[in-house]
Parts: sequence; structure tokens; C-alpha cells
Amino acid sequence: MFIKSAVLNFGSMFFQILNQIRKFYLNSPIYNKKISKIDDKIIIYKPSQSILNCLIKFDKKKYNIEDFSLNSVWKDSTNLNNKNFKKLHSFFWLFTLDLKSSKKITQNIISNWIGENNKYKQYIWDLDILSKRIIAWISNSKLTYENSETEYKLHFNSLIKKQTNHLINEVKRSERLDDKIIVSTAIILVGLSYGDLYFLKFGIDLLKKILSFSLDSNNFPKSRNLRQLVLYLKYLIIIRELFKESQTNIPEFLDEAIFYLGKSYNLLCGNKKNGMLFNGNFQDSNKEFDDYLNFHKYKFKDDSNEAGGYVVLKNKKSSLAIDLGKVPEKKFSKDYQAGVFSFEFNYSGEKIITNSGYFQDYKHQLNIISKSTASHSTLILNNTSNVRFERNKNGNMLVSKNFKILNKEIISEKNFWLIKASHDAYSKSNGVLHERKLKYFHNNNKLEGCDKLIKTKNFMSSNFELRFHLLPNTKLTKLLNNESILIESNNAGWKFTCKNHNIDIETGLYFGMKNKYLENKNILVSGLTLPEEQNIIWEIAKI
Repeated sequence: MFIKSAVLNFGSMFFQILNQIRKFYLNSPIYNKKISKIDDKIIIYKPSQSILNCLIKFDKKKYNIEDFSLNSVWKDSTNLNNKNFKKLHSFFWLFTLDLKSSKKITQNIISNWIGENNKYKQYIWDLDILSKRIIAWISNSKLTYENSETEYKLHFNSLIKKQTNHLINEVKRSERLDDKIIVSTAIILVGLSYGDLYFLKFGIDLLKKILSFSLDSNNFPKSRNLRQLVLYLKYLIIIRELFKESQTNIPEFLDEAIFYLGKSYNLLCGNKKNGMLFNGNFQDSNKEFDDYLNFHKYKFKDDSNEAGGYVVLKNKKSSLAIDLGKVPEKKFSKDYQAGVFSFEFNYSGEKIITNSGYFQDYKHQLNIISKSTASHSTLILNNTSNVRFERNKNGNMLVSKNFKILNKEIISEKNFWLIKASHDAYSKSNGVLHERKLKYFHNNNKLEGCDKLIKTKNFMSSNFELRFHLLPNTKLTKLLNNESILIESNNAGWKFTCKNHNIDIETGLYFGMKNKYLENKNILVSGLTLPEEQNIIWEIAKI
């Protein structure tokens, strides 16, 4: 034990020393000289701003640069909080400027930034911030570049390429896939804008490697994260539009990835009032992106009711979505939540049953809470999630236990839906297989459910809890018969019924909004597992 501890401590100290040496190197004149090797090519392609406008959410109102006072802010930016620091140095605020704004003032602000930050600085040259800065500077060239003086253009072009060299040098060290997608976009944009074949080829090869590594055989993110699905599709379409507008051949792998990601997006994320709260997702309508797709004439058809392990059945009035997918590989599980067989039920554009969402800040204790099975509309045994997590060196909770999905069945007919499957996540720990069957009858708007607990050889009696999470503004009333609870939503009234088991109303937490939480109400069905096959039967019917 002592030897193992000593080895671990030595390994930790060794990597700390290496990191300090690397930091010293990146800040040295040697590294600065290395990334300063550039040519004298000038911008020959200036992308239309409309290609990039899906990247940031902002009011339709446009601002004049005169409304900002940024000339002296660079020296004081270290006093900003992390969110505002990133916004400032990424220069994405350029997209909010009216094109009638003063070019001279805009270029003067950039010139001042270059004067303060033309050499590597750890946080200001972070890959995510730096990539977005390159994208913003080039994409807003009507303000940042046109009609500028020769000396300014020299500094502008030099720093674009210097920063791009840094991206190429450092991107392999990054473990953040989302950042790598943005990095590849920035490098490709520089290659297209300056007619630089080296940058262009590097960016294309990098993008291809990222997609090959992080997408499964069906071109769905291996993380099963819906936010990553949207981010990938956004950046891939932007890259495609840049190729198209610059009259450059579009790589075949890019079209293929967009085709399949687009189909999944259409099924799971597109044209929805509120996003589905599975595996790292939080409330987001994606309306701006839907409008962007329509503007650029992208139309995707979901010819299946399943993508990425999620099943979605829908008609004009109702929709039913459920997670029937496996646990992602450990290295892709940073934002995974333990919610197998959790479901969401919508009627007339409003969620009747939901999941609780995700608290993204992994340093906060609510992140761990939001990962638990109890934060989902599904079954939990002995207050233990159906997936175990362990913290990695960066502080993220990654999965350490997997399970199998068994006997999956999906039926979608005009007046009837059925979804059925079972999993063995509780087989070893509790000696129980969990089978969930959902049946929805369209004509009378009734959802029938049966959660079956099937005994295995390791059976041991345990507490079970079956939760149905509701939106914070939903009102619940428990009836005196102790078998029914009335659900009052904005669009309709519903009655939840479960006989022969304890039912109650409990207070929970809703994480549907990014890094925020609200109190909500949940319906709780509880009891003990039995040594024989056990059926927990319930229904939700419109009244």
C-alpha cells in the first residue's frame, strides 16, 4: 500500500513538473519565434456574415461600435468573471455590430488588443477563445479589415496566422472534443480566406479525425449528448457553407456526416418548443438554428423513430420520447446521466412528464445530483443509480459501470404506440431485471405504463422508487383514495393513477435552464421488491 501511494505521488509530481516546464516554454521567446513563421499572403476570400450567424444568440437589434468603450478594457480584463472574459476576448460581440459602425474605431480596438496580447498568454490564447476570435475577426472583415491602413493589415494578417500556428501546435493536447470542432473550423476558415493549402489540408484532416473518433457507426455522437449533436451539426454546416461560397470542393465525408446528423437532429431536436432533457441536455428550443437551416435550405427527414439510443414517437398532438440507449464509453461519458428508460411525454406542445435536466458546472455538487437516476422519470432501487460514476483527474464524473438493453420492441400505429425493453443494471447489485412497457392510446389520450421487476439469482429485497418529474409550474393534487393524483397543466388536466402501491407528491429540483435550478413537484410511487415477478402498473389519462 505504501509503495503504491508513493508511486502515485511521484507520478503526480512528475506531471506537475512537466506542466510547469511546458508553461515556461509556451511563454518563451523560442516558442514565440516558432509560431511567428508566416508568409505574406493576404485575405482573398471574405465569408458572408450570414454563414456564421447561427453561432451566437443575440437580439435582433444591432449596435454601433460607439456604444462600446473597449479601448482600455484589455488591460483590465483579468478582473472580469470567466464568462465575460471569454465573451470579450473571443470577439463574438462583433456579430452584434451594425455594419454602419465605424471601421476606424473597430480596427483601433483590435489594434489595441494586438498591442497587449500579440504573444501567447495562457487564458487569452485558450483554444476555444482563440478559435472563436479568428472566426469573428475574419467573418466581420467589413469592419475589422476593409479600408484599413497597410501597417494595420500586416499586423492583422500576421496575428491571424500566428494564432493559427498555435492552434495547430496545441490542438492534439486538448481533450475537449467540442473545442476541437471549433479549432478545425477556424483553421479551415483561415485556409480558405488566405488561399493557404497547408492550413486548409490540416483543418480538413483534423475534422475528419475528430468525426471518425467521436461519431459511432451511425454518425451519432458517442457521448449520446444532444447538445453535442447540435454543436457538431452547426459547425459542419458552417464549414460546408464556407466551402460552397468560396467555390472549393466539399469533402465527401462532410456531406455524409451532415446527412446523418441532420436526420438525428430533425427527430430529436428540431422544431421543438423545449428540448428533451436527456444526458446532459437542458431547455433549448433551437429556434434560431431551425431558422438558419430554413434560410440555407437544409431539409432533413427522419425516416426512423430511433436515433442515438433514443426513441421518439409523435403525431400532431402528442409525443413520447424514451432513452433506450447504452452507457457511452467512459471517455465520452462526461455529461452522461443515469436515466435509462426515463421518458418524456408531451401533449399539445407542453411537457406533461419530463426529466429534471442537467446542471452543467461539474465543480458544483448539483452536477452530481443531476446525474443521478432520481433526477429522471424512471425506476431507482435502494437509492442507488443504475450507473456508477467515478471522478477523473479533471474533476468530471465518468461512468464506471455498464449494462445491457434486452428485448426491445417498438410499435407505432395510427391509434396506438408501444415501447418495451428491459435492462440488467440492477441484476448484480439487487438481483432484479427492470422491464418498462409504455402504451399510448391516441383516441382517449391515455398513457399506460408497467414497470416489471423480474427476479434473478442474486435477488435481495430492496426499496424501489418510481418517479415522474413535472415542470415547475405544474400543479398537483392528491385525491383522498390515495390511488390518484390530478395534474393541472396549461393545456389540459390529467389524472395519474397507480393502485396497490404507495403514491405521494414530493418536492424536487428542476435543472432545465443552464446552470440554474427551480423547485418542482414529482409523483413518487414507492414500495419493496418481492421475490416473485412484480408489476407496478400505472396510467396517465387526460380528463
